[in-house]
Amino acid sequence: MSGAPPLCLTVAGSDSGGGAGIQADLKTMLALGVHGMSVLTAVTAQNSLGVTGVWELPAEAVRAQYRAVADDIGVQAVKTGMLSSAALVETVAELLAGTGAPAVVDPVGVSKHGDALLAASALDAVRKELLPRATVATPNLDEVTQLTGVVVETEDDMRRAAEAVLGFGPRWALIKGGHLAAHGDEAVDLLTDGADELWLRAPRHDNRHTHGTGCTLASAVAAGLAKGLAVPEAVTAAKSYVTGAIAAGFALGGGIGPVDHAWQWR
Repeated sequence: MSGAPPLCLTVAGSDSGGGAGIQADLKTMLALGVHGMSVLTAVTAQNSLGVTGVWELPAEAVRAQYRAVADDIGVQAVKTGMLSSAALVETVAELLAGTGAPAVVDPVGVSKHGDALLAASALDAVRKELLPRATVATPNLDEVTQLTGVVVETEDDMRRAAEAVLGFGPRWALIKGGHLAAHGDEAVDLLTDGADELWLRAPRHDNRHTHGTGCTLASAVAAGLAKGLAVPEAVTAAKSYVTGAIAAGFALGGGIGPVDHAWQWR
């Protein structure tokens, strides 16, 4: 018998369509060779067309799931995703504070279809409680504006956005520039800790089936950290994995299909 693979925990909502959320996180972790474990924060009724319902779990259910995993199995990295209320944000921030493992915080605010997934009242808790616990924060451009007020239209704006996000206390900020209109043929992300800067550039694939991109990237970063990679190496490997998954994204249902988490095997 061989030993267990690295251990990675996702704290996020469920996507019944299987493209994002807990489902995307666990698929990513499996694809990258780590053992994925989960704490469910909310159940969504969701498909390729959008989110039709959200049912949040109580804080005590989230705390009990987390403690069950952390106290018995242990974790080597944690990824947080959809935390729809201030109570859940505060609960998860408290749990992360007592866990000696790196944390990737994906401050999920809006779905691919424009559905709000974070109550406005929770934003302050994300800024004050959750982001200070993050090893890496991974906001997209809409989430950057939601959190900081910075509107990103250029690479210089990405620098300003990163500085604003770092002001809330994460060790590293990964500003995802996939929606940056100025780079029609290139998907540009910026990783920085305020001192070192790493620009990650990849071809922009002409594929509308990109559901789950943000969840997948954050989980891939967490998987790399669980393996013991330093943050820049984990993020570089995650960017490569996600770029391939976007290129292989496939149609599903009548709307936006998912990225292909198993692209390396097909």
